[in-house]
Amino acid sequence: MSDFKIALREENRISIVELKGYLDAHTAPELENALQQLMTNKKFNIIVNCRDLNYISSAGLGVFMAFIEDVRQQRGDIKLSNMSPKVYNVFDLLGFPILYEIFKDEKEAIKKFTETTI
Repeated sequence: MSDFKIALREENRISIVELKGYLDAHTAPELENALQQLMTNKKFNIIVNCRDLNYISSAGLGVFMAFIEDVRQQRGDIKLSNMSPKVYNVFDLLGFPILYEIFKDEKEAIKKFTETTI
């Protein structure tokens, strides 16, 4: 079992969540806590950088679904970036590209946020 780590940082008033390792039923509560912390702190523009995410299960995907409506009600969004083809395929199979904007890299996602908030 691989470790799972979350790093949080902020750039241009956008919260960036970096995921590393395996996001599954055992580690999903960590992501849930991180997203809940952002919501509590009124941080609603969120990018999840998946560059170092090696695996995601349906439990991990469920965390995104649990927060997206609340984030959008606050005029924010969750954008995803830097997915490996393997991780992207899981998102794609479950129709996530229809619900979420997925960007090739983090800079594109940041640019999209700055364009829409001006």
